[in-house]
Amino acid sequence: MTDTLHCPKCQSSYAYENSGLFCCPECGHEWSDMESGEEGRAEERLVRDAHGTVLRDGDTVTVIKDLKIKGSSSVVKVGTKVRNIRLVDGDHDIDCKIPGIGSMGLKSEFVRKVSD
Repeated sequence: MTDTLHCPKCQSSYAYENSGLFCCPECGHEWSDMESGEEGRAEERLVRDAHGTVLRDGDTVTVIKDLKIKGSSSVVKVGTKVRNIRLVDGDHDIDCKIPGIGSMGLKSEFVRKVSD
């Protein structure tokens, strides 16, 4: 076993421990010291909104910037409230249904969590 800690997502050697979690300053990935195989479920990743609040499945978020929709002339306006989000892996962190537009993927950096 080596003394150097590597990020499991980007393999960076600059990972460090902070309050019981391991953190990667290059990609922002956070993980615990228990590996995913021990509990029989995939490693849970943290998705944060534009203000750093952790998002969970089923949360309600608000769009903080006008977002043009690719291949369409439609725009998701700032302040649009999106209910019951689902977190997914990939470039777009959030799958949701936007009122008046339909199903689409959003990046977490363009939303903020609405406190209930």
